[in-house]
Amino acid sequence: LPIEAASPSQVSVNVPYILLELVIALLSSVGNLLVCVAVMKNRHLRTVTNYFLVSLAVADVCVGAVAIPCAIMTDLGLPRHNFLLCVLMLSVLIMLTQSSIFSLLAVAVDRYVAIFNPFRYKVIMTHRNALITIVLTWLMAFLIGLVPAMGWHKGSPSDSYCYFVAVVDMNYMVYFNFFGCVLTPLIIMFVIYARIFLQVRHQLRRIANEARGGAGNAQERSMQSLTKEVKTATSLFLVLFLFTVCWIPLHVLNCISLLCPGSNTPYGLLLAAIILSHANSVVNPFLYAYRMKSYRRAFLSLIMCRDARETDDDTQVPST
Repeated sequence: LPIEAASPSQVSVNVPYILLELVIALLSSVGNLLVCVAVMKNRHLRTVTNYFLVSLAVADVCVGAVAIPCAIMTDLGLPRHNFLLCVLMLSVLIMLTQSSIFSLLAVAVDRYVAIFNPFRYKVIMTHRNALITIVLTWLMAFLIGLVPAMGWHKGSPSDSYCYFVAVVDMNYMVYFNFFGCVLTPLIIMFVIYARIFLQVRHQLRRIANEARGGAGNAQERSMQSLTKEVKTATSLFLVLFLFTVCWIPLHVLNCISLLCPGSNTPYGLLLAAIILSHANSVVNPFLYAYRMKSYRRAFLSLIMCRDARETDDDTQVPST
């Protein structure tokens, strides 16, 4: 989501920025395509949680294939003399960010149901319901991103250059998009994960107390299941945490731009915030490979062109 502040007379080619963006685009596209293919080819990876992660991966592929090229174009003030295309292009950038947030929210709710209502999890979180949820998240993201194209924007068709801050209304970006559609879901997700970790800690203590009175197979299985859930929840929380770290700086700069109109944010700082936000699309495949054995094995099998050895997925809900 570039927020370039240059004027048309200052248009220049920032080669280091463009090269870095292209590297991020390549890594994001390849890495997240690997996630999608891994889930498609490995039967044990086809879980509800992973469907939501695939939705997130699709958004990140689009960041690499669509959003970053658009960001480079807007850094150059392109497209020129085509205001409608400019607004639509910038709306796509907003939509992709929003789809990522809603996918993360779906993952958090999925884990919440798994922990707080494990016996009804497979009834509530069916594959059909997951697919319906994914369609709804993308539809909502599309509608939110389309708001500027529907009239909430600055500029006019007579404008020659396409710059984010010259076209997208910062009132929309700060009050509607950031406070309403980004910050609010993020707070909800952090609360959800906090409740998950507290609940798991409570259950682990209860099982430990029961085990002192005579450990049995049931307690041992419950302990193993909860330990697995802790690892899964921690991995998915890290995905959320990294998303927040990568995107908040850019939104903070948007807030400063709107609330402190006299401020002069260095252009290099804006580009750094843009690059950081785009870099978030690269990290998730590496995080999955590092934290989740099933993804690591699936990635290796794809890279080495061999059949994946099917194993229990790290994000599979225990049956007990």
